[in-house]
Amino acid sequence: MWGKSTAAFFLGLPLAVALVGIAALLSGDQRYYTLPALLLFFLVWVGVMTLAFAFRSGARAWLWLGGATVAGYGLLYALKASGLVRVAA
Repeated sequence: MWGKSTAAFFLGLPLAVALVGIAALLSGDQRYYTLPALLLFFLVWVGVMTLAFAFRSGARAWLWLGGATVAGYGLLYALKASGLVRVAA
């Protein structure tokens, strides 16, 4: 139980940030879609923290959520570095 709780606590926020960031970058015109994405952030965060308790053990929760966090930030970096999406200034 402690393993799942700590995975939800430490990996829930960064994974939610990565997911909302990817959705905001891929949404098109960021002037119109950034605020709704930020408003949905709390729901995504709670959903990710709840997902941590669906795993059989704390080690699996750490591995899956940690891997998803690394993959999410990798995709976010790749999208910005590739120039396929333009970050609004």
